[in-house]
Amino acid sequence: MLVIEDNIDAADSLREVLAFGEHEVEVGAQRPGRHCQGRELRPEIVLCDLGLPGMDGYEVARALRADESLKDVCLVALSGHTLPEDLQRASEAGFQRHLAKPPSLEKLEALLAEIP
Repeated sequence: MLVIEDNIDAADSLREVLAFGEHEVEVGAQRPGRHCQGRELRPEIVLCDLGLPGMDGYEVARALRADESLKDVCLVALSGHTLPEDLQRASEAGFQRHLAKPPSLEKLEALLAEIP
């Protein structure tokens, strides 16, 4: 699993919670082009903040979807924006799921249980 989050404290907390649930988790580098790490790691799941500086989460999703080697990755948007139009925009960018920030452990585990 790859977590792409510009708030390092939030990213580390998310990694710790997921690792506690016995998931292998990497945190994306804090730089433009962070989607490139997906090619290197080949994650099954990418949890991506939408409000990233520079290349936002929507652009990251489109870049990942354009990469043939990452076509099967499950993209999960992390955002404080959860209005219907926010969910639609995330879906159009290539996200399959959407979690409100901060996600609870229960919601994270339920979401991960749904993903094949």
